[in-house]
Amino acid sequence: MEPLSRRKVLRAGGALGALGALTVAAPAQAKSVWTWSPTGSVAGAGVGADPRWVWDEEADPLVASLIDRGDVPAVNALLRTWTKNGQALPAGLPADLRDFMERARRLPAWADQGKLATAVQFNQKRGLYLGVLYGLASGMMSTVIPKEARAVYYSKGGADMKDRISKTAKLGYDIGAVNAFQPDGEMIVTAVKTRLVHAAVRHLLPQSPDWAQVADEDIPISQRDMMVTWHSLPTTVMQKLNAWQVPIPAAESTAFLHSWQVGAHMLGIRDEYIPATWSEANAQAQQVLTPILAPTAEGLVLSDILLNLGSVIDGGLLTKPILGAFTRFMLGDQIAGWLKIAREPLWDTLLRTAWGPFILVREGLLPFPLAPEAYWLFDEFLRKAALLFLSEAKPISIEIPVTNRPGQVSR
Repeated sequence: MEPLSRRKVLRAGGALGALGALTVAAPAQAKSVWTWSPTGSVAGAGVGADPRWVWDEEADPLVASLIDRGDVPAVNALLRTWTKNGQALPAGLPADLRDFMERARRLPAWADQGKLATAVQFNQKRGLYLGVLYGLASGMMSTVIPKEARAVYYSKGGADMKDRISKTAKLGYDIGAVNAFQPDGEMIVTAVKTRLVHAAVRHLLPQSPDWAQVADEDIPISQRDMMVTWHSLPTTVMQKLNAWQVPIPAAESTAFLHSWQVGAHMLGIRDEYIPATWSEANAQAQQVLTPILAPTAEGLVLSDILLNLGSVIDGGLLTKPILGAFTRFMLGDQIAGWLKIAREPLWDTLLRTAWGPFILVREGLLPFPLAPEAYWLFDEFLRKAALLFLSEAKPISIEIPVTNRPGQVSR
């Protein structure tokens, strides 16, 4: 019997038929059965549906309609002027888009301003670690997350990785900024625009014969895929910091998690899938992230681009071999082998022996007057320099795509 696809079911039987058919088809296609309980989420309850079969019921039909109506170029032009969280939406947006964005820009009722302020303290003291981990742990890990690597490669952003990385880096920068979720910050704007981009990719990628030939799904970027990516960021970062024995006060650890919980909500992830604690995050990551890591041809290309870009960003100070050694140090021999990263005896040994003492010295200086501020200024300079290079000194504009990777023919 020909395997059921979501698209075929929708065409044949409508939404009710799709629900029933997907319930039958999911176990055969899923790599792991969804067992994580929504009682461990920030919502504390939920229906418990496997997020592999859940997308974005608000944004997806809206953005598909914008693309089909030909409204996207005008919308992108208007949204370039919307840059601050507290800024009014531009006049002239289609009414349905405006209504959605007004809802999407609201912080969840459970957002805690006290915790978000404490998260700023954490980011100020550990900005260097976060920059290294976001780039060389989370960033490189994304290339061995098969669905993510293929979605990136075959979508429009895959053809210009410098531009694509600048937009991803902006999200990481904005969530760690001192005013991230404040009216003069930009994280809410970045999250809402990213949510619109994800919806566009869900509409466009299924039209790509190249993506369809290698994908094991009909629609990309499910809620489960988004949680996989989420775990490659805060969950992986905190696991590494703990492994390095960085002394983090409990309140700051909780606050860092909270900032990413709010970020997940703003990106359109349902509250019932967002872990409430680090223990729940680790448990969910063990189910959805760890087992699915694997090499792909697309991921190998992307990883090579990332390593080459990284060496250019740092003005040649961090060469590709050094960045490769950092990747091996962060992610281990197996992933480094998948990505064909050569061993660097000098740098591999140096990182293993010197990183721990470096952390001890850096942490030992934190109690001294003005040390956190000095760390922050230095780390902020590095982050802004990287963004300046990636954006080619132009404003980073997150825009809704209307095509897949150039050269592909929609079917």
